Amino acid sequence: MLQVAMISTGEEVLHGDIVDTNAAWMSQLFYQHGFKLSNRSTVGDNIEALVAEIQHQTITASVVIVNGGLGPTSDDISGEAAAKVLNSPLVMSQYWLDRMQARYLELGKEMPHSNIKQAMLPEGAQLIDNPVGTACGFFIEVNKSIVIFTPGVPSEFKVMIEHQILPRMKQWHPMVEASECSRLFTFGLSESGIQDKLQQIRLPHGFEIGYRSSLPFIEVKLFGPANHDGRFPVLERMYHLLGDNVVSVDESMLPNVGALLSEFSLNLTVAEQATGGWLTSWLQEDEQIRTNMKQGWILSSQVDQQMAGQDPLAAALALAAATRERTQTAIGLSSGPMLQGKVAVALSTPYGEWGQLISLKRNYSYNEMRSIVSTLMLDMLRRCLEKKPMFGHYESLNRESEIYVPQSALQ
Repeated sequence: MLQVAMISTGEEVLHGDIVDTNAAWMSQLFYQHGFKLSNRSTVGDNIEALVAEIQHQTITASVVIVNGGLGPTSDDISGEAAAKVLNSPLVMSQYWLDRMQARYLELGKEMPHSNIKQAMLPEGAQLIDNPVGTACGFFIEVNKSIVIFTPGVPSEFKVMIEHQILPRMKQWHPMVEASECSRLFTFGLSESGIQDKLQQIRLPHGFEIGYRSSLPFIEVKLFGPANHDGRFPVLERMYHLLGDNVVSVDESMLPNVGALLSEFSLNLTVAEQATGGWLTSWLQEDEQIRTNMKQGWILSSQVDQQMAGQDPLAAALALAAATRERTQTAIGLSSGPMLQGKVAVALSTPYGEWGQLISLKRNYSYNEMRSIVSTLMLDMLRRCLEKKPMFGHYESLNRESEIYVPQSALQ
């Protein structure tokens, strides 16, 4: 099996000052084209450590991607490390120097002297063009491996990978078959619970199931060869076993709900107490929902003494209904205040109203609570639009009580 490794460089990446988005993006792209990463590592701005890591990865990997460290400053050491690995000098690439100078001339600026460093490449290295930046890439051969050096700036890195490096890798390894990852996004199930449900599935050769937990969702992934006849039957079986806890397929929950609102030409207004605007802010991330969302109300989470004795479920229903009626929207969503560890959420539509009083099964931070309750509210809307049972099973929540008010009772 072809082994592909990636080395990310820089103290800021090593110590978590910045998130290594390049690695995640490239890993996904490479997988789709059949080049699954076998190893990822991170090295700080230490030339001896980088040299040692490159030499280590070339023992087993056919291709090694080194990301970052090609800039003009003293902490950009990838070029020098490559020269040490080859035991060869750095030499001037007149071609790249001319390219950089021409680029600065087009901008009406004088090229800083420090940029000359970016034209110094290990002797024998093959240059890789960078049409959007001053750091060219290059590749060398070490221990029968090809080591490719790329800039760390994401916009430059992505262009180089897509247009320069991936085509070369396909030429070097023409027998590699493309792969595909299908995704089921779930809410309300645990990772162990999902695994128990899916144990009975027999996967075709070359397929595997993976999981990614990101509160409040668990993403279930089906990895395998692209265009394989067995993919759809397996996905269909997985969807059936996970039931209505599957909130979306191959996209996150938000665009799925946005597409449903647009399909049915429905608008909505949200009123939040316990969730403190979390849902309103989240909904703004999707263009279709922004188009169909009329208002978002953020109300005080403090409980008025005159209302303290009210049934919280009835109060949440009344808030959802008032929200819908006052703004003349098709849908009203509401969350009441948190009372003794319990919160009521409600959905009001012209076809009926639904509400549930829930408590969390364990202690969450304030923001985690807002995220989970907001997702529950959005899941009620999704279930309504998809005509699924409104009161689902959620392993992280206790449903204390629920209520359904049919259309006839609203008239």
